[in-house]
Amino acid sequence: MKMTRKVILTLGAALAFGSSVVWAQQQKPAAPTQPPKEIDWKKLTEREWRKRLTPTQYSILRQAATEYAFRNEYHDNHKVGTYQCAGCALELFKSEAKFDSGTGWPSFYQPFKKGAVLEKRDPDGARVEVLCSRCLGHLGHLFDDANGSFGIPKTPTGLRYCMNSGGMKFIPAKKP
Repeated sequence: MKMTRKVILTLGAALAFGSSVVWAQQQKPAAPTQPPKEIDWKKLTEREWRKRLTPTQYSILRQAATEYAFRNEYHDNHKVGTYQCAGCALELFKSEAKFDSGTGWPSFYQPFKKGAVLEKRDPDGARVEVLCSRCLGHLGHLFDDANGSFGIPKTPTGLRYCMNSGGMKFIPAKKP
């Protein structure tokens, strides 16, 4: 290949550009001068929620949809860890409180701690809706049938928090 002036200039420009890209990637961003603003989860618009959530998470958390039984991510999860809200990452349930209710949805007999979830009677009065206390996302429903009747195992509280996997995120426990 004959080295013409044009080829040499083009190669030199490409080399200079490539070096500047590598240098820019090695630079660390400046530390923020102020801490990030705390998010008021209850005031996010539906447009902001759509940007943050997957379509499945949005339909469950923001539109109170219910996923299919036995065809969801966590109904058969037996790993040790914590279940967080998929919307705002609030800790909702510990794996120790999870039990196999036979219903096809992840079921728990108590929340992570008092105040982690809110309970609200459905408009028809038939069921109790369970919401994330931080972002008010719909998680599922609460039933008082975990007493050994109807094929549902008895739990220490007699309660069954029947949750949608799509409204939660599982965080495995850290290994010691």
